[in-house]
Amino acid sequence: MDDEKGNEESQVAREVIERYSLFTTAEKWCIIGMVAYAAWFSTLSSFIYFPALHVLSETFGVSVAKINLTITSYMAIATIAPTLVGDAADVGGRRLVYVITLSLYIGANIGIALSKSYHALLGLRVLQALAISGTFSIAYGVVNDIASPAERGSFVSAISFAITIAPSIGPILGGVLTYAADWSWIFWFLSIAAGIGLTTMIFLLPETSRNLVGNGSTRPPKYLRLPIRGLMRHWNKSHIAENHKWRTPNPLKSLKILARKDNIGIIIACGFLYTVYTCLNVSLSILFIDIYKLNQWQVGLIYLPFGIGGSVSTTARGLLTDKAVGGDLDNFPVEKARLGVIWIPMLLTAASVLGFGWVLHFHKHIAIPLCIQFIIGLCMQLDFSIYNTLLGDKNHRTPAAAQASSNIVRCTFAAIAISFLQGLIDAIGIGWTFTILSGMCLLAMSLFFLDYWKGTRWRQESLRRFAERRGRSDLD
Repeated sequence: MDDEKGNEESQVAREVIERYSLFTTAEKWCIIGMVAYAAWFSTLSSFIYFPALHVLSETFGVSVAKINLTITSYMAIATIAPTLVGDAADVGGRRLVYVITLSLYIGANIGIALSKSYHALLGLRVLQALAISGTFSIAYGVVNDIASPAERGSFVSAISFAITIAPSIGPILGGVLTYAADWSWIFWFLSIAAGIGLTTMIFLLPETSRNLVGNGSTRPPKYLRLPIRGLMRHWNKSHIAENHKWRTPNPLKSLKILARKDNIGIIIACGFLYTVYTCLNVSLSILFIDIYKLNQWQVGLIYLPFGIGGSVSTTARGLLTDKAVGGDLDNFPVEKARLGVIWIPMLLTAASVLGFGWVLHFHKHIAIPLCIQFIIGLCMQLDFSIYNTLLGDKNHRTPAAAQASSNIVRCTFAAIAISFLQGLIDAIGIGWTFTILSGMCLLAMSLFFLDYWKGTRWRQESLRRFAERRGRSDLD
């Protein structure tokens, strides 16, 4: 009798370990909601700032060019910050890194709101970027922690939506706060909103890193446990695994990810797409003010169609990216499973960007570019969601570091493009500038096709070489 009972308990224990994640569907969405909210600030902090540039120039008595330096410095730090926090979150735990980064972010915003000099503003903007820019990469890591490959698409869509809705909401919020109160209230708002997120995470966000808690059945260290006993707790004393072997976080791990042929192709493709996305958003207010003579309040509203398109895409993204994917991701052709649905959105993105440019070039009615902007938002967010899901599948052991490596490339590409954008428009015109951007979309599509064709083989070759090197190291 005791033997039978023991066998039953062993079987239950094995089933618990074998399940990809022990978190319930409701718990997963609660977790995703919290990390998506935190990731939202990484993009919002940049776009909410734009309407206040002229006011800041007058307040601190410096040129607009100097105020623009605070944007350039923010983007420069945003390029490298995820490499610092990405691997740290994979090693030390998601919960700990979130608490540290959000605390620093709140402090930086309070400091900016109280700033009395330009140099204080510049320095605190650097701290602000360092603190918050890596939260999106951790969020994608959390998705890989708790969602099986087959259900991952919907959760990735939620993260992508939070990040990409900021360019639409940010300028409106920034304009309203600057107009109704003062520029400092932009940063008081960010402090209060981030404080709500931090408090929620302290009490409700469980540790999810598979390196530390597996599928949720392993008891985490005391400093990573929730203060409320029993909440989202799926482990007990019988589920204690081996002690976690601590290692020092390695920021250069992101560069190693770029060295893989199957990674670098799609990461460069995303870099091209993100460059188009950034150039579109940066040029939007300038072009519409020049062509349609809009005021500051109206300019904030023209970002809405892009955001609405991204919102509408959320439903389609889940349907497209929630595909039947094998449990053994190392041997499953995830490239074909994910990229098989990207071709139509990519073609529509390229065509819409081309049409948008030439409609503005010939000064057509404002309703036409706004409608095309909706289509661009819809299709481009689908492109990003499919890409982010694929990148996570390819690098399922280090998803946060993989997102950090992607951020290095995309932010570098975007920063370079923005520095030449206005000069290019002045030299060759709006239509031909957006023709070049449309060509970048097609180039990105060709890189995705290359990965669809050869990505699985390249990935397995890289994994085989890694296993051989590790085997030789163990023998030594």
